[in-house]
Amino acid sequence: MTNADHRQRPVHSGYDAELQRHNEVLRRACGIRFRDHVLDIGCGAGQTTRQAARTAQAGGALGVDVSAAAIVRARELARAEELSNVAFEHANAQVYRFPYERFDLAISRFGTMFFDDPAAAFANIRRALRPAGRLVMMVWQAHARNEWDIAICEALGAPQATAGLTSGGPDPFSLADPPTVTEILETAGFADVAFTDVSEPVYYGPDVAAALDWVRRFASTSQALSRLDPAAAAHAVRRLRESLAAQLSGDGVWFNSRAWIVTARRG
Repeated sequence: MTNADHRQRPVHSGYDAELQRHNEVLRRACGIRFRDHVLDIGCGAGQTTRQAARTAQAGGALGVDVSAAAIVRARELARAEELSNVAFEHANAQVYRFPYERFDLAISRFGTMFFDDPAAAFANIRRALRPAGRLVMMVWQAHARNEWDIAICEALGAPQATAGLTSGGPDPFSLADPPTVTEILETAGFADVAFTDVSEPVYYGPDVAAALDWVRRFASTSQALSRLDPAAAAHAVRRLRESLAAQLSGDGVWFNSRAWIVTARRG
């Protein structure tokens, strides 16, 4: 992500809450073992890294992210949980010099879609894996399969564009196409590339006001609104509030989403 998410991730529990259903799916898919050494790519505030470290008690976990603020928060949370086998680095996984053949497993929760050069990035990650090392990452499927992105785009007056592309930013759906991803990973030296469909909702908040506040924090949303005149921006916000209200249920605001779990092994 660059291995950054296409949103400005607030360094609090909001992003982790949004992906609470996805997080459990990824945890099961990773199958982390007691002695594993785990690399977490685009770790944000480190929830997935800390989870990996708690499972790999005789190994450890390293989380990397391009957001310095997220890494500061990740370190604070790890200290608060008294985890001694976890570390965090402010780094871009595309170019960072990881220890050679150090890790048994590289994981990522929506942290690999924004590399400037995906083939180079995954080749760099492959070098960090041991000969039997595995890659397990979660990425978004296409824009058209993600209700949350469609709703935001339509509210902002851009129904034919993705949220990321609407803002002129990176494409959160760059790894949505299995043949393209397979080619990228095989070029980088991975083998046995496989895809598992994930159909879980994203959570935007307990009520419409909280959900609107959360969505307006997305970089794509704020940038799109900033390009509108005040009247048009106010109208877009009203449409967005209506879209969120339509998704409100007894346990908050949820949108359908589709993702892939992509697995591969070092070739």
